[in-house]
Amino acid sequence: MSTVNNLIKWFGIDRGIAYAVLSKIWSLFAGPITLFLISFYLSPEVQGFYYTFLSLLALQSFVELGFYIVVTQFASHEWAKLELDEEGRIIGDPNSLSRLISLGRLIFKWYLVVSLIFIIAIGSGGYHFLSQQPLPGINWEAPWLVLVVIAGFQLWAMPFLSLLEGCNQVESVYRFRFIQTVIGSLSAWLIMSLGGELWMAPASSATILLTSLYLILVKYKDFFHPFFSQKISSVIHWKDEMWPMQWRLGVAGLLNYFIYSIYTPVLFHFHGPVSAGKMGMTWTIIMTLSSLAMAWISTKVPKFGILIAEKNYVELDRLFFRSSITSLLVICSGAIVFWVCIYGLNIYKISLAERLLSPFPTFLFLVGICLSQISQCQTAYLRAHKKEPFFVLNILYSIVNGSLVWFLAEKYDSLGAAIGYLASQVFLFLPIGTIIWIKCRSEWHKLNA
Repeated sequence: MSTVNNLIKWFGIDRGIAYAVLSKIWSLFAGPITLFLISFYLSPEVQGFYYTFLSLLALQSFVELGFYIVVTQFASHEWAKLELDEEGRIIGDPNSLSRLISLGRLIFKWYLVVSLIFIIAIGSGGYHFLSQQPLPGINWEAPWLVLVVIAGFQLWAMPFLSLLEGCNQVESVYRFRFIQTVIGSLSAWLIMSLGGELWMAPASSATILLTSLYLILVKYKDFFHPFFSQKISSVIHWKDEMWPMQWRLGVAGLLNYFIYSIYTPVLFHFHGPVSAGKMGMTWTIIMTLSSLAMAWISTKVPKFGILIAEKNYVELDRLFFRSSITSLLVICSGAIVFWVCIYGLNIYKISLAERLLSPFPTFLFLVGICLSQISQCQTAYLRAHKKEPFFVLNILYSIVNGSLVWFLAEKYDSLGAAIGYLASQVFLFLPIGTIIWIKCRSEWHKLNA
């Protein structure tokens, strides 16, 4: 037992990470079940529309502008002097509490407007894009419009969860995200089994939205009460304090679409829904592996912010390096297992292989995502300092990756997309990003020592 406890301690597994890992493990477990049900209940064309739905929803970054990341960072710095009492109310330094409340009021208003813009702009734009592949018998219009409306409400709930996470309520947030992942999968399976086809997407989103509302309105009602009732004396000035970081994150968020979400829509556009469906299913599993590995970093971001505010850089680096090593071990192990599964499905000619990419492009994507994990860890570390030094690199990387994927995928289908993704990672983002990380870490900590 002591050996197990030592391993858990070394890997940095706390309750927050445990729930985050459970959520990703469930996704990995549920993925094959979803794949089987999709292959049984949905045609390849409907599968393509389903995953294109999900990729189009990622366009929310074009209206959200990365504010949720800024919220987590700024809230964590204020939370260094605050805590929750036994009844779940915020106590501590009045000045920090006032600034935290001002932050909450700002983002609640911001996301209300953003949600309405998302529903109108993405709903109509997505409708036009999906209309370019008219297929008789596929009724995608109503499910798409309902999904966009529900996703808009989910977007409105996002800042509440980001604020909780920044206030170090990581365990509760990730516990609910685990619950959301489970019930989201179960509801999608139920709708598929009942013949609902594309209605599985809005059904799954609706269950996730309801659990988010429970967390906000019931479990943490005392936490959020002062945000709507208490007078404030000190405020966070958005223009002077947050905007310098947010506008960079906003631009990066816009361009990130061309890094993480462009593949399925591009294949939908050039090669139709069947090719898009294979890409969508494979990329979903790959991104689940990445999210699983990032659990060791994302759950530590509030702690990073607190340590930086305290100028405890020795403990910051110890925590970061241990978490990053674990994250890389997880993503590499998961990539190997997934590729072996893909290879086996093709060797034994199992029908499920027809719903996924072939082994070689899958291999290229997996190598790229493992290298990308290094960059994601470095990015989280630097952003915890409330700065965004990867701004110019993100712009360049997004343009290069998006361009390579667009032109290569048009000619070579998914293989071209995979080559473009890996090339931009190997020859651009990873080497330059590592140089930036080393330089900024040295300069910032020396300056603030």
